[in-house]
Amino acid sequence: METRERVLSLFRTGSRNADIARALGIPLGTVSYWRHTDRAKRGQCPGSHRSACPRCDGRSLDDSAYSYLLGLYLGDGHIIQCSGHRVPSLMIACSDTWPGLMDACEAAMSAVFPDNSVCRVRRTGCHNVKVYSKHLWCLFPQHGDGKKHHRPIVLEAWQQRIVDTHPWEFVRGLFHSDGCRITNWTTRTVGGQKKRYEYPRYLFANKSDDIRKLYSDTLTKVGVEWTTLARGSDPFNISVAKKASVALMDAHVGPKY
Repeated sequence: METRERVLSLFRTGSRNADIARALGIPLGTVSYWRHTDRAKRGQCPGSHRSACPRCDGRSLDDSAYSYLLGLYLGDGHIIQCSGHRVPSLMIACSDTWPGLMDACEAAMSAVFPDNSVCRVRRTGCHNVKVYSKHLWCLFPQHGDGKKHHRPIVLEAWQQRIVDTHPWEFVRGLFHSDGCRITNWTTRTVGGQKKRYEYPRYLFANKSDDIRKLYSDTLTKVGVEWTTLARGSDPFNISVAKKASVALMDAHVGPKY
């Protein structure tokens, strides 16, 4: 009872279930159950959760945030529904190397799903930014069985209109998932002497022909020149290296952070 009272006092300070369980060495399920029974006694249990959907209910959608989140989903996201869960979940894998990217992902997810809670699940070297919603199938119809590069990836007309209106957000989302900004170099002979020449380059790599085409088509629409950089016979990389195009990418996308 002493331990339980300590847990309940921590609840009232605003501590999270996972933090309490970790600090006191108590199973998370036990902490969650104690919290639920305490709230039930005080009549504070929430009712059934009903979230509105832009596709089903006509709720407004933050198009800019959605365009960015769509790019992240096509690169590093997946939707699953475990047998024990009532609704599916969307997870975007974000490397711990880029905390700013993780913050941007969480902000976009919260903007697209304002009625749902967004959380971060720790994994080795990364976090899964996660949200549960029964309307994930509505907003991400590209979901299907198997890996993305093994099935067609085609945007619906309403999604394409959003991407056309917010192309840089879509490019930024794809780049944040499967891109990098590097310093490339080559050598030139000037005045009889060989000199090293360095220049920035944006690279995007994805095995899906359809996803690469969505990326390259959007680059073309915003005036960015790009080329395909093959690894052997595999054209998995899209390169942006021309000075003017790199300047556009720097202005609207920038390196990961």
